[in-house]
Amino acid sequence: MSASDKTTPEMSEEEMSDRVIRLVFCGDQNRFREICDALRAQLPEGTAAVLRGSAVTGERWDDGAPFDAEGQGTSDLDLTLIGAEAINLFKADGFYITLVHSKPLSDKDLDIAPDLMPLREKLQRMVKRPVNIQATRDFVRFLRGDLICQPYRFAMAYKAATSHRTADRRNVIPALGAPAPGAAARQAARQSP
Repeated sequence: MSASDKTTPEMSEEEMSDRVIRLVFCGDQNRFREICDALRAQLPEGTAAVLRGSAVTGERWDDGAPFDAEGQGTSDLDLTLIGAEAINLFKADGFYITLVHSKPLSDKDLDIAPDLMPLREKLQRMVKRPVNIQATRDFVRFLRGDLICQPYRFAMAYKAATSHRTADRRNVIPALGAPAPGAAARQAARQSP
């Protein structure tokens, strides 16, 4: 693993984004945008999507092996959907914490989110690697990412609702590539002793 593949506490949002695009999309930002467009088109309103895991950190959590250690396309892409509507796409037995944090829709658990299977299959064809899709509440994303400093990269900002009654506009991130909520706090936490 090269030095640029190692996650450090000082890693910026831009560095994480560059790593994801380099590792998962072979440096092709257009392929990353296509994935983001597919997510926007198929996910419910009020939903955001973040990439997690070795695509962001550059290494597997369990053994430290580099991303794609066994060859191109062998590492999976971990996608976490954030929001109530995303949570509702999972069956009752598809959760670690009921209606809060799901298990990943993966080859191991193919039946826990049937409505997400077409999206998963499409994403797998697009990235030519396994894709795991999980759902969580925003406070879990905040806890894991901003307080515990587990790296993530927004792939899709909160999809704006068509009605002010269906989404809190304060949670809408204006553009792809915008800093993730809490990015400044996360950066400050990384720099403190």
